[in-house]
Amino acid sequence: MQIEVVDDRSSRGDPAAIVRRRAGDRVTFFQQPYNVGHAANFNTCLRRARGTVVHLLHDDDSVRRGFYERLEPPLRENPELGVAFCRHLYADAEGHWRTLSRLERRTPGVVEDWLQKIASGQRLTTPSVVVRRSAYELLGGFDERITVGGEDWEMWVRIATRFPAWFEPEPLAVYRMNRPGSLTGNAASAAALARDMLLATDIVEGYLSTCLAAGQADTALRRAWAEYSRWAVEAAHRHLLRGQRRAAFNAVKLALAAGPKPQVMEAMLETLARSAVRHLRSRVV
Repeated sequence: MQIEVVDDRSSRGDPAAIVRRRAGDRVTFFQQPYNVGHAANFNTCLRRARGTVVHLLHDDDSVRRGFYERLEPPLRENPELGVAFCRHLYADAEGHWRTLSRLERRTPGVVEDWLQKIASGQRLTTPSVVVRRSAYELLGGFDERITVGGEDWEMWVRIATRFPAWFEPEPLAVYRMNRPGSLTGNAASAAALARDMLLATDIVEGYLSTCLAAGQADTALRRAWAEYSRWAVEAAHRHLLRGQRRAAFNAVKLALAAGPKPQVMEAMLETLARSAVRHLRSRVV
């Protein structure tokens, strides 16, 4: 197994020294010459990977014992597979487990209708996924136009257009949420994340209809547009609560920029209705 830390020119501490102290020569270290952004950093990981299976593990996430033993054999024994993933745990900033991801199937095996499911919206977290390196080589790297989040979802959709996916129901990966200092861990980044998810949806829309029947593609995209437009409206609401009117206005513009789609307006009305109910309840209390 090749284990390497790829550092996007950290501004704090000495990550190379940490790697040497904790792992000696067992883990190699590579540092970018300057900060390239997370999507470009992931692509560096892909270019430097030498194995047949690649696992990208972000610095604030982890895997549990048995992760590699469960996910490597399906790819070795089923050459038609491009990706294998497991159920994952969501943890808070301190690492305490909070919730589980959805159960895609009750037994290990290939997920049925995976493309339609993953194109409807993000269902995975990067630490829970391993990908055959040849799939990355065939389809290309992560889209570097996406700067905050969503490049992983677009990649999983892209892979699903060409390869089946294997699911392991045992929760063997941990995804940490809302960590201070992370790309998506603070309220100020909520609108930027919604912007990138909408951009990713636009990218997916560009090729999905060539891979799914028209009705299936339309249904999946309608769900994705609605979900990420809702994120933008919720970001606007959070900005309003902080008195940040211009930021709220810009977040609403993000949702409207998705186009005059009925699902976008539905998402906005639903979010505003929930906000109004919460406001009234707080006034009553």
